[in-house]
Amino acid sequence: MILKDLGEFNFIKRISALTSVSKCVIKGIGDDAAVLKGAGGRYTLFTSDMLVEGRHFKRNAGGYLIGKKSLSASVSDIAAMGGWPGACVVSLGAPPSLDVKFVDGIYKGLRAVSRKYKIDLVGGDTVASEKIIINVALLGEVEKDNLTLRGGAKTGDAIFVTGSIGGSLAGSHLDFSPRLEEARSLVNNFKVNSMIDVSDGLLADLGHILEASGKGAVLYEKNVPVSKKAKDFNSAVTDGEDFELVFTLPEKDAGRLERAWRFKTNLSRIGCISAKGRELIIIDKSGAKKKIKPRGYKHF
Repeated sequence: MILKDLGEFNFIKRISALTSVSKCVIKGIGDDAAVLKGAGGRYTLFTSDMLVEGRHFKRNAGGYLIGKKSLSASVSDIAAMGGWPGACVVSLGAPPSLDVKFVDGIYKGLRAVSRKYKIDLVGGDTVASEKIIINVALLGEVEKDNLTLRGGAKTGDAIFVTGSIGGSLAGSHLDFSPRLEEARSLVNNFKVNSMIDVSDGLLADLGHILEASGKGAVLYEKNVPVSKKAKDFNSAVTDGEDFELVFTLPEKDAGRLERAWRFKTNLSRIGCISAKGRELIIIDKSGAKKKIKPRGYKHF
C-alpha cells in the first residue's frame, strides 16, 4: 500500500495508533493543537504547520507573503483552541541558489506576524532543499475553562462561521488575519462547544467536528457566506485555506451572540448539529435535502 491509497486522514489515524503519551498530555493527535498540562490554571498549546513550495504557495508570491502565511496559519490553529500564541521556532528548507533578499523577505513576513500577535521567535533550523519548505512550531496557552476542542458539539447546537468562504486561491490564502481576537471574545463570553479553523475546506473541517463529536449536521446553502471570488458554491465549501473559524454553541445562546457581535468580520449562522452520527445534510436554495460527504482538500 502507498500513502495515496491509504489517504491523509487514515495516515494520521495510523500514526496515532502507533504512539503513546504520558499523563501530562490532555489532548494529543487529532485537533488543531496538542494540549499539555500547564501552570497557573492554564493549559499549554502546541501546534506545528509545514508549508511546501508548489503545494501551499508559489515562489512568485514573494518572500514576505510566504513568511506571513507560514506563521499566520499556526496562529489560526491556536485561535481555534480558544487560546493565544506565545513563542515559536521556524525551520527553513531552501535551495542554495535562493537569493538572500528573498529569504530576508520570508523573515520580514514572519516578523510582521510575530509583532502583531506578540510572539517570540526563539529558534529553528535551516537545511538545503530543492524547494522552499517552512515549518513553524508554535506554543500557546489557554485557560482551562476556555479550552475548545473539535469533539464537543452537542445535538441542537447552532453552527456559525466567520468571514466568507471560498476563492482563497485568488490571494487570501497568503494574506489573511487569523481570527484570534474573535476566538478569544467567543470563549470569554460564550460556552463554545466545538471549534476548528477552515484549512481543508468548510465541509471537510466541519466533518472533523462531526467525527470527533459523533454527531451529524444540517447546513443551509443560502446561509453559507460564499466569497465573491469563489467559482461556485461547491468549490467554495471544498477548496480550503480560508482560515476562518467554524464553531458550535447552544441554540439558546445563538441570538445573544448575533446581537453582541461587534467585529468587522462577518458572522453567519449556517446550520445546526443533529443527533445522526456523522451524517451531513445540505438544504439547497430550492429547499431540497441532500446527503453529502464532508469532502475537501487532501494531501494524499
